[in-house]
Amino acid sequence: MKTLLIMASALAITAAAADAKTFVYCSEASPEGFDPAPYTAGGTFDASAHPVFNRLTEFKKGTTEIEPGLAESWDVSADGTEYTFHLRKGVKWHSNEKFTPSRDFNADDVIFSYERQGKADHPWHQYIPGITYEYYTSMAMPELIKSIEKIDDYTVKFTLNQPEAPFLANIAMPFASIVSKEYADTLEAAGTREDMNNMPVGTGPFKFVAYQKDAVIRYARNAEYWGTAPIIDDLVFAITPDAAVRLQKLKAGECHLMPYPAPADIETIKADPALKLDEQAGLNVGYLAYNTTVAPFDNPQVRKALNMAINQNAIVEAVFQGAALPAKNPIPPTMWSYNDAVQGDAYDPEAAKKMLEEAGVTDLSMKIWAMPVQRPYMPNARRTAELMQEDLGKIGVKVEIVSYEWGEYLQKSMEPGRDGAVILGWTGDNGDPDNFLSVLLSCDSAGEGGANRAFWCNEAFSKLLKDAKVTADPAARTKLYEEAQVIFKDQAPWFTIAHSTQYVPMSAKVSGFQMSPLGDFTFETVDIAE
Repeated sequence: MKTLLIMASALAITAAAADAKTFVYCSEASPEGFDPAPYTAGGTFDASAHPVFNRLTEFKKGTTEIEPGLAESWDVSADGTEYTFHLRKGVKWHSNEKFTPSRDFNADDVIFSYERQGKADHPWHQYIPGITYEYYTSMAMPELIKSIEKIDDYTVKFTLNQPEAPFLANIAMPFASIVSKEYADTLEAAGTREDMNNMPVGTGPFKFVAYQKDAVIRYARNAEYWGTAPIIDDLVFAITPDAAVRLQKLKAGECHLMPYPAPADIETIKADPALKLDEQAGLNVGYLAYNTTVAPFDNPQVRKALNMAINQNAIVEAVFQGAALPAKNPIPPTMWSYNDAVQGDAYDPEAAKKMLEEAGVTDLSMKIWAMPVQRPYMPNARRTAELMQEDLGKIGVKVEIVSYEWGEYLQKSMEPGRDGAVILGWTGDNGDPDNFLSVLLSCDSAGEGGANRAFWCNEAFSKLLKDAKVTADPAARTKLYEEAQVIFKDQAPWFTIAHSTQYVPMSAKVSGFQMSPLGDFTFETVDIAE
């Protein structure tokens, strides 16, 4: 019944906009929220919020190259600690039923957007109780940014405490999207601050129109967009969690493009003349993160033993249908500094059982958390957990599989005392190794509000990452990251699962879609043949 309601909603919206050019995207999940700063659920957030917002720097479509965004240019000091951004003039904010902007985008918006995340005493830091700024925290932004100074209305200077090689790439990420200070002030005066998260206002190519929870998100073309305006008039996200239903709707013409097809459906899609399929190697990793602060998982020998008991190749074949590479490192082989000399853990149940005995671990019971949604790095977490459960059972480890609603899953998996190992993954945000290694595995990200689901803090590993951040020379950075990957493999805070191939099926009538190595779905350039 729920599926029929979702389909009906999408059809009703399409019919209502019959005179306009409407593009329907079958999104795989509901957004956690529409504020770009607090959420890190990969495509779930990216797809819902990207149409609304811009950042100071942007990624050139289909690449990890940096180009001007809301900053039309910038200057960097010789020592790499000062970035002066020259902002675009004449950039218009969106309006909605609660807000009509009285001014254009300016420096006040930039300062507000960053300080609300970095300053715990900022009045907008906790405007929603319990929210965390996971990216900002995990990337050590509060420690990195010494000050943000307004030179004039269209010039902002960031002063850093140290050089940061990936800084321009980092601030092109969604968490650094610029929100309107004037809108925040308006909501504050009205006593409706939560609408920052419910009714987003940005400067992007599409304006937010409405959200019907777990069913439909509607956007409209922003005719005042400072860049090249979209071709389509209306953008509809028909939220459809089941991959098989998404494909049915695509074939029926009820949507024009879908993410994350089931691996078993790839050949069927390729054979359908009414469809076309874009594909590329994914800049991603799927993993099982142990809680390394809880015994016996605080012992690297135990974690290594569990890794050796899991048949990785069987998971790649059964879950990914071969459309993935077995992972041995926390970064994908398509990323620079990947250390191919690292050896993967051998599948050896007998050796694994012996290692557990040597560590004094017997009658071990554990939980494995299985994500309730499909992600670009994990097509079926439940099936993956079941295969792990079966393998670990062969060496006497009892596994209970648990799951939660997606938002709750992400929140609970961050709790330091968490019971169990968590299946998760990551799609690169900016093409830099630091975006995987520091965000997911550093000591900075192991604390409260960080993205380090293993809570793993290895000082030698983190020092290599910090040294790499302040080094401008790519060759020197590569060497440091290669060393870090050796430590990661030796200490085994994760069982690395796979790097999946990315597929995007769409109607043959669609043109102009540009697949992103970062896993983003953007629609400014798409068109539909009549």
